[in-house]
Amino acid sequence: MLVHVLLVEDDLDLATTIIDYLELEGITCDHAANGVAGLALLSNHHFDVMILDVNMPRMDGLTVCKKMREQGNSTAILMLTARDTLDDKLAGFAAGSDDYLVKPFEMQELIARIQVLANRRSGQTNRLSLFGLDADFGAKTLKRQQRTLQLSPTGWKILEVLMRKSPEVVSKKQLLQAVWGNEQPDSDSLKVHLFKLRQQVDTSNESKLIHTVAGQGFVFRA
Repeated sequence: MLVHVLLVEDDLDLATTIIDYLELEGITCDHAANGVAGLALLSNHHFDVMILDVNMPRMDGLTVCKKMREQGNSTAILMLTARDTLDDKLAGFAAGSDDYLVKPFEMQELIARIQVLANRRSGQTNRLSLFGLDADFGAKTLKRQQRTLQLSPTGWKILEVLMRKSPEVVSKKQLLQAVWGNEQPDSDSLKVHLFKLRQQVDTSNESKLIHTVAGQGFVFRA
């Protein structure tokens, strides 16, 4: 499972250490040095987990977390802080964080928590059933009503992103990032794969499940 992390941390030495360690573990990591920059990155890219420092300039981590949840963003959030009191932890959870790690911490623990959150975000659930479409992403089996569908490897990746984010709209940039990472193809490739995926999933006598939202992106819904 390819995990893409956003690190929002103003301590550049710590950020560099974390990024280098995540890369050794095969985890892709983007970095923002403050909350405002973090929200900007989040609006244009797909991330599985956000590592969010509490004390930052311009916008603190609790405010970033609250704004994300108010906007309906469900990205898993791991908060980093030097504060270890129960009240501080409760404030983080109340703002919408999913987990809490007190500085200083061991990198191996950070990796373990990221993996848990990434799996939880996907539900660690290989099977999803939405609007009459039954998908098993582990076994790579797909059925709609009584029809068994066959998808390409890229088709599976696109469908998984859309189904897991449903009913949220996934922007073109987010979809490209989630499926291809930093080695993205030309824009026509995405169009071709979406066309083939729709041919398989949406037949003429069934309701459409994969929709284009003009100016926003793509969504999986009835």
